[in-house]
Amino acid sequence: MPLIYIGVMYFTVGFTLGVNSYLVPLLQSALHVSAGQSYLVLAANFAAFLLFAYPTSLLIRKIGYKRTMSLAFLCYAIGFVLFVPSASLRSLPLFLAASFVCGTANATLQSAINPYVTILGPIDSAARRMSIMGICNAFAWPTAPIVLAWVIGKPLGQVALTDISKPFLMIAAVSVVLSLVMLKAPLEEIKAVGEDEESVADCPYAAGKTSIWQFPHLILGGLTLFLYVGVETVADATTVDYAASLGLPNPDRYAVLPSIGMVTGYVCGILLIPRRLSQNKALRICSFVAILGSLLVIFAPARLSIYCVMFISLGCSLMYPSIWPLAIVDLGRFTKTGSSVLVSGIVGGAVIPTLFGFMKDAWGNQNAYWICLPCFLAVMLYAFWGCKIRTR
Repeated sequence: MPLIYIGVMYFTVGFTLGVNSYLVPLLQSALHVSAGQSYLVLAANFAAFLLFAYPTSLLIRKIGYKRTMSLAFLCYAIGFVLFVPSASLRSLPLFLAASFVCGTANATLQSAINPYVTILGPIDSAARRMSIMGICNAFAWPTAPIVLAWVIGKPLGQVALTDISKPFLMIAAVSVVLSLVMLKAPLEEIKAVGEDEESVADCPYAAGKTSIWQFPHLILGGLTLFLYVGVETVADATTVDYAASLGLPNPDRYAVLPSIGMVTGYVCGILLIPRRLSQNKALRICSFVAILGSLLVIFAPARLSIYCVMFISLGCSLMYPSIWPLAIVDLGRFTKTGSSVLVSGIVGGAVIPTLFGFMKDAWGNQNAYWICLPCFLAVMLYAFWGCKIRTR
């Protein structure tokens, strides 16, 4: 039952981020801005993770996981309501402000649901639970632009900014309902091993530590998550824009391509982890696949390369489920603070896609995917070396 409720929240996270896949090309055509400027909407959304990750960890300590989740949905409602005047005034700064408020909701929600799923059961099977949640998230990304296109009822090239008002107000209303539902949800307040005074002895590695900076596997995990989230966001959020730049019909339909790769990987994680595949080996394999996918996107003919984005997403699929448990293990009483470090890493979704947008302006869409290669090489280093570092 807890996983069902958390699954709904993962779907919400994916849906609200998937909205950006629709907004990016819309802002380019409606406001006549460059690709780099339109991708600032993503940057504003993810920037909130850096600012609110740690305060949210303090909030969770004070009011608990469940109430924090409920509060996040209220933030979503406020953010989507703010998009309405942004569209009426045709103001990019207001769009960025509305996106930042939605990002605040996203940061608050992910600060609660990610550690909750990780510590809900045995740590060595955390990637399996995260994979189940990932399927909910992956289905939501392409659902957002498809639902928006269906509610608006116009091809993307004919959509006016004010046409988004109706669907965004509907999303805000649903967010308020979900906030009330979460207050009554049957979710217990749980704690990680060693987080209670009574169980400190069960986590000896953390027992003598006095600072979060004494956990190098966590700090490196946060940096790895920064790079990974950035390139996963590139794969998830750029396919509609890529299809539009290639002149392909119905570009919003190409939003489903990354989800096919993600869901395929998640299903493998559910079936194989932890019995036949450890979380560490899953991360190693995925880094290889993602590097191969990046090279295929860069060097394949343009109209074929857009389909190769699926291989990038396939590689990304088990990275998030694997990095979290590998980085958060053995933190003991530092678990909530450690979670805030990892959530802060999600700000990579602001930086990397924005760089991608400006690289697209300078060298074209296909060459912009070069940004993925060094990021996935860093993930590989963490899988083989970084996650194993321990201090005395």
